[in-house]
Amino acid sequence: MKRYSYRERDYAFGQVMLTLRTRLGLTQTEVAGRLGVRRRSVTDWEGGLSYPSVDHLKRFVALAVERQAWPVGCEAEEARTLWQMARQKVLLDDGWLGGLLSHTLASPAPQPAEETGVTAHAFASPFRSGPRVDWSDAPDVASFYGRERELDLLSTWILQERCRVVSVLGQGGIGKSALATKVMHQGAECFEVVIWRSLRDVPTCEALLDNCLQVLAPQALFGTSASLERRQDLLLECLRNRRVLLVYDNLESFLEEGQDCGRIRAGYEGFFQVLRRVAETEHQSCLLLTSREKPSELVPLEGNRSAVRALRLARLEAKACYQLLVEKGVAGSTSEQMRLIEAYAGNPLALKIVARTIVELFEGQIVPFLEQGEVVFGGVRALLDEQYARLSVVEQSVLLWLAILREPANLQELLAVLGASLPRTSVLEAIESLHSRALIELGLRPGIFTLQSAVMEYVTARLIVEVTDEIKQGRYSRLVEHSLELASSQEDVRQTQQRLLVIPILASLRRSYPRRTALEEHLLALLDELRSWADEAQGYGPANLLALLRELRGHLCGLDLSQLSLRGASLQGVEM
Repeated sequence: MKRYSYRERDYAFGQVMLTLRTRLGLTQTEVAGRLGVRRRSVTDWEGGLSYPSVDHLKRFVALAVERQAWPVGCEAEEARTLWQMARQKVLLDDGWLGGLLSHTLASPAPQPAEETGVTAHAFASPFRSGPRVDWSDAPDVASFYGRERELDLLSTWILQERCRVVSVLGQGGIGKSALATKVMHQGAECFEVVIWRSLRDVPTCEALLDNCLQVLAPQALFGTSASLERRQDLLLECLRNRRVLLVYDNLESFLEEGQDCGRIRAGYEGFFQVLRRVAETEHQSCLLLTSREKPSELVPLEGNRSAVRALRLARLEAKACYQLLVEKGVAGSTSEQMRLIEAYAGNPLALKIVARTIVELFEGQIVPFLEQGEVVFGGVRALLDEQYARLSVVEQSVLLWLAILREPANLQELLAVLGASLPRTSVLEAIESLHSRALIELGLRPGIFTLQSAVMEYVTARLIVEVTDEIKQGRYSRLVEHSLELASSQEDVRQTQQRLLVIPILASLRRSYPRRTALEEHLLALLDELRSWADEAQGYGPANLLALLRELRGHLCGLDLSQLSLRGASLQGVEM
């Protein structure tokens, strides 16, 4: 089959093709069968990767006219617009189109929307308004490799079988978020509202519900009871009355670490009440989850014919891994590539990171890299340990600050927290280097930088270990150079910093100082030592020690804070 392909994706054309297929009420496989093409061809059209040939586009136009996918009276105009968008090398045959319209429109009308499985609102023109979307937090999936079977399966569960809860499971870096994003974009036109939310920063159940209800039912939320049950009722009402796709990324943030797999983290029982109600209650919406672990509450509800399904992502298929390596500039024979893929268990994030190392240090050659020693992938953490050790002091500091800030940041924001001692050019060079190593990502807006989820978790854990070791050994490096919580951060971010940094560090210290008084005395001794330093040299040290003492004691009464530089200290509401 001849296809007109091009270098850059034509997202506008792809969106129109996807919208029209949705309004036809057909799957990609069904459209492919009617047009006499492979399903992959339809996927490429909807992905903006290629255009149909003249014959196949004419068949598609005929199908759209036959099933009344366009508003009555506008068929000719819409068909000409589609033809023009498809960049055909020949003009649309007006005689053919006229004959098609006169014959088809004289025939009986197609089945009602209820029988075809397409909602009435779906018959609006695809060139006009679409669903209401709030997905700015979703990752930008510029390159997507393989996963065709998984895409088809998830689309079937969500769009055709109308599953209420669908989980995408797998290890860190395996591509859960990318797959969920792809599914979300491809199926968006089948929903009235599409919302993406990341659970990475562990928001409270109430805050998460309020955040979604502000999009779904802001008027109903205003002035209502603050009870969790009332919020749950409102959410279920919205899911029943409107077709909503709600995506929650990083669900494992709500699960206990180091405990039985799938156990709820203390304080988040309310969220899993919501989860159970969404899974068990009849409605027309879908909750799409990504997680490293399966919540134990969903296990009894899952089944092949149930409205609750789970897909566990295995390693990325070899063909897609080859494509990834080639695009990253890695050279080598098929057997050499296979050795590399096997070493990192087909983990796309791991392969992206190691590919950069191979290109930069070994001129893209796999064999010299493998000859450096045995390379065994035991998880993304082991790989990131190797990469982290290769970074400069400034590069490590930038990574740590992005993990502390928890939100996308620009250069000015990084310079503000790093301090005046680092030149602007050094920080910019560090950012450029980190991006080239695939350790930081560019945000949706120019000049914004953030961390991929797996890297965020790794760097956060690294900071906790390093600060804990420094405090036990009476050293000052990370403790002075980096803040554990910033008063200048938004309230929800500051609470996250406290929950994910201050509390874990204190918990680790308590294991080394079983007696509370011994730990308190050690922290106070460190504070006294910093008191003798110059203000600028104290950095964030005093503020960090106060944060730990506040968490340990519950107050800061009776402390002498003289001669201490409290940079970024969060003292609001603290008894002193």
